Amino acid sequence: MRKDFGSSAIETMGVDGAIHRAGGPAILEECRKLGGCATGDAKITTGGKLPAKYVIHTVGPVYRDGKHGEPELLASCHRRSLEVALENGVRTIAFPAISCGVYGYPISDAARIAVGTVAEFLQGHEGIDLVRFVLFGPEVYAAFEKARSTLR
Repeated sequence: MRKDFGSSAIETMGVDGAIHRAGGPAILEECRKLGGCATGDAKITTGGKLPAKYVIHTVGPVYRDGKHGEPELLASCHRRSLEVALENGVRTIAFPAISCGVYGYPISDAARIAVGTVAEFLQGHEGIDLVRFVLFGPEVYAAFEKARSTLR
């Protein structure tokens, strides 16, 4: 699955749409030059009018049944985003609950994968000072907090 950064639909989709609306046209202009983004990959653009210097874009998997590579693709979204951050000197990063909205990923499974992947990556790499999960609603927060509490 590829995300077409040139589509006008980009401006109506969840977190992605909010980023584009708040960041202004500079983000979309850069996205159009990237040639899309494969599911599980990540690419970087300017932050436009956002207080962030950059936006790292990633495309999460559409959840079918968990048996079509969805867990690996979701983990890859987080890992590739962190790799892109390091490659560009980004020391802080914020993640939403990738794929948990219209893509239908079960929140508790997504939380476990996201938190586990980020924790594993940080153990093996230096340069990232802060990772935040910016979550919408008590159900999503509780799932991510539960996943975090199981880390050793």
